[in-house]
Amino acid sequence: MICVRVRVSGRVQGVGYRYFAKTHATELEVKGWVRNLPGGGVESLLQGEKQKVGELLNLMKTGPAQAMVSGMDISDIQCKELEDFKVVY
Repeated sequence: MICVRVRVSGRVQGVGYRYFAKTHATELEVKGWVRNLPGGGVESLLQGEKQKVGELLNLMKTGPAQAMVSGMDISDIQCKELEDFKVVY
């Protein structure tokens, strides 16, 4: 089980990026959350099996059709056990 914090930059707000992340996280049984950041980025906390978190990160590199990801900053962190995946407002 791993836990990572991800900051995604580019055109990732107003294009369904958070719901894209939530849909795929739920399918992959990855727990955590995703939220918009002031200034246009998105931040997410992902917790799950290493392979499944890796699959989700690969999907997040592209995002939904209208997104344009220009960068991802990924950090391993310690976190408590999470229950599900949420979109945070």
